[in-house]
Amino acid sequence: MDVLLRVLLSLSALAGIHSITTVSQVSVRAGGSITIPCLYESKYTNHVKYLCKGSTWSSCSYEVKTNNPSSSGKFSISDDKQQKIFTVTINHLTKEDTEYYWCVVEIDGGGDERTYFKLSVTTKTPSLDISNQEITGSTGSQIAIDCTNSNSGEMKWCMLGGSCLTKSGSIHGTGFTISGNVAGVFTVTMNELSKKSSGWYLCVKGDLQMPVHITVTENNPSLNLQDWSDYLKPYIISLSLLIFIVLVTVFTWFMLKRHKQTKEAASAVTATEEEITFSTVTHKRNTSSQSSPAESAVDVVYSSVIPMKQQHVPKVEANDENVTYSTLA
Repeated sequence: MDVLLRVLLSLSALAGIHSITTVSQVSVRAGGSITIPCLYESKYTNHVKYLCKGSTWSSCSYEVKTNNPSSSGKFSISDDKQQKIFTVTINHLTKEDTEYYWCVVEIDGGGDERTYFKLSVTTKTPSLDISNQEITGSTGSQIAIDCTNSNSGEMKWCMLGGSCLTKSGSIHGTGFTISGNVAGVFTVTMNELSKKSSGWYLCVKGDLQMPVHITVTENNPSLNLQDWSDYLKPYIISLSLLIFIVLVTVFTWFMLKRHKQTKEAASAVTATEEEITFSTVTHKRNTSSQSSPAESAVDVVYSSVIPMKQQHVPKVEANDENVTYSTLA
């Protein structure tokens, strides 16, 4: 019966099998939640996406749509148009949620594109589980993802819609190694993370899959030269402007100070000239042939030039009474 149901589901999903990619079968614990990624083609970027529940396409009923989000809290949906992935989350899981679900892209005037996955809810430990579906790392660092399992089959690590690794290898330039040193656990180690390492991956064991989302953030200490240049550019411009303003200010201050000193020096010279009184020294030699050397020496008069501040004396009108005349013989 289960084989017949799988055949019917495969036939009913045939129309959308190449347009949408998701997990095939997931096992989760009751009481928790699960997020399922659905990868679609770029031509469906602006289409409505939704989740449909039911064992057959003809009998399924939609639970949540991107243009009509649910308010019950049981289902939620979001669409990352840049990555071309819409995700559906089912919360408060119970055994009644064990069912087939459909990731669907709505097509106006035609058949909707869809693909299905099976969700199994158990009260025991799931056959394939992970502690956290959301894992964050930084560029250049290393992270390890532990996938606990009790299911038979080959261990694989896959990128959603991309290639798979069984032991070690590289996906988008990121190195991976898979080890099973602990019983019931296989560990995936991602080395030298880069921004391209971000995305949805799948832990795979046999026919079970568990989706894991890796987010890689920028690690500032490992920025390359160009990144540092872009980061520091605003600060360099501001610092250059500040230095220019300081230089202009210093130059202006220096010129004003120099002008002030020149002006003060000129004022000092002018003041000195006003305070000096010049006296004329006349040397008169006695030309009389009868004069003796002693008499000639009497004819020489010496005078000194003494700087002295001029005193302004009020002018007095002269009259005959104030004038005394004398004759020098």
